[in-house]
This record gives sequence, C-alpha cells and structure tokens, in this order.
Amino acid sequence: MNSLFRLDKPSTDDLDSFHDDGYIFFPEVLKDDARESLIEEIYTNDDVRRYLDAREKAPDAEPNSYFVRPWNERGPIGHQLIDDPFVTALLQATIGADYHFCHSALNLAPRGIGPVPFHQDHHHWKHENSVNHTERDKYYIQILYYPNGFKRGDRNLKVIPGSHLVAPTAEATPKRMLAGDYDAEAGRKLVELPLEVAPGSVVYINARIFHAVDAKPVDSPQPYRIFNIDIFKEAGPPHRYTQEISPEWIEGADPYRKKLFLRDAYTDDCWTA
Repeated sequence: MNSLFRLDKPSTDDLDSFHDDGYIFFPEVLKDDARESLIEEIYTNDDVRRYLDAREKAPDAEPNSYFVRPWNERGPIGHQLIDDPFVTALLQATIGADYHFCHSALNLAPRGIGPVPFHQDHHHWKHENSVNHTERDKYYIQILYYPNGFKRGDRNLKVIPGSHLVAPTAEATPKRMLAGDYDAEAGRKLVELPLEVAPGSVVYINARIFHAVDAKPVDSPQPYRIFNIDIFKEAGPPHRYTQEISPEWIEGADPYRKKLFLRDAYTDDCWTA
C-alpha cells in the first residue's frame, strides 16, 4: 500500500511529545494529492452536498456545523486513513500492537459557529460502572485530520500540554489546571496552547489531554474548516460510540484490518450487562 503521508513513522522527538505533552503535531504531513483527494471526497458526499446547498440558500440563517458520527460514507482516501502504513506505525510505536478501531466522525465548521470548551474524550473516565474503572487507564487515541487547516483565532484547536498526566478526578478541572493547582502533579506548568496548522496537517492526541476549539469568526476568509477524525482504543470492552462495522468494510479486508474491526460495538447496556 502506498502511503498517503510524507512520513513513514514517528521520530524519537514525536514519541517524546506524545508521552510528555499528550499529543503530536504533524504539520503538512498529508501528501498534496492525498489531501486534495480527501477534500474532494468530502465535498462530493451526498449529505455534505445537501448541507452546503442548504446553507447557500439561507446564508443569513443561524450557523450550524455539519457533523456525522460515525463517518461511514468514506471514499478510497478516507478508507485508507484507517490502516495506512504511517497510521499503523504511529499507533504501534505509541501504544503497542493490541488496539481496535473505535469510531470516526466528520465535521464542517462554517463562519459564525461558536467555541467548544476544554474537555477530555476518554469515555471510561467519567462513569462509575465497574468496567469503566478497569478500563480507564488504557489508551484511547484520536487522530485529528485538518485537510484545509486553520489559523489562530479561526476555529483553532487548543490543548493543555501535560494535562493527561493529572489523575482524572472531578476536581481536576481545566480552570484549576490553568490556575496552577496541578502543576506539581503534572511535573510542569500547565498552560493553554493555541495551535495553527497548515492544510494537510494532523494532530495525534491521547484523549486524556484537555483540548478545546475556538469560535469561527463571521468574517473568516475560510468558508468552512474541514475536520475528520479516527479514534482507536486499546483492546477491551467498547468505549462510548464504538461503532458497528458494516459487512462491506469487513468483506475482503486483510487480517490486520479485520483485527481492527472485529470487536464489540457500543450499546446502551453494554457497560452494565
């Protein structure tokens, strides 16, 4: 399989960043043809097309983002992101070989859309079922793709590097982290870091890290910020949103891809059954 990426594996510095900071930033890592093809696949998706047409017909309507989870209607580039050689090397170098594909999502953010506050996405942390306590320290990885990038102050991603090192108690809020209350536990000063990424960039995060998104100004020069995400979890019970895999995805899949997909999906009672 020819890779969609300019790199074949993470560097030592990348791995240090993952463990120390809780994320890795890969600027412009998607090859130009892969990035352009991914954008084309997204914009020609029927549901996306209907969303864009509706907004063009009512440009003064209240801004609403396009969001779908799971992102099942993927084209060839979207599908290859799941098991591209670089993605596989990255996952194996950071969390080992025992993991599953969890779920995916696609988002288009228009001008005027509001912010997303700081949050964590490790869904076993904030629940009291016994399975959550046994699973909460396992890895939950989010690979964030930005085909057309973003500027600071324009729907930019923000992170608190090192916040994944703080125990996930109810008291450990982002406000208290940024006030310095958990600097000693993290072994560093915890500060907010806004990112700016060029088109084709990727951010690879441990879902323990606190992250947020700024609003998109009504006068942004970029009509829509495109964001697609794939989530992988360390092998074990489902996380919230672990998606059901369609038979079409498994048919003809090689052994590696089947290993990613052959796991239980999330249901409303799966943590208590």
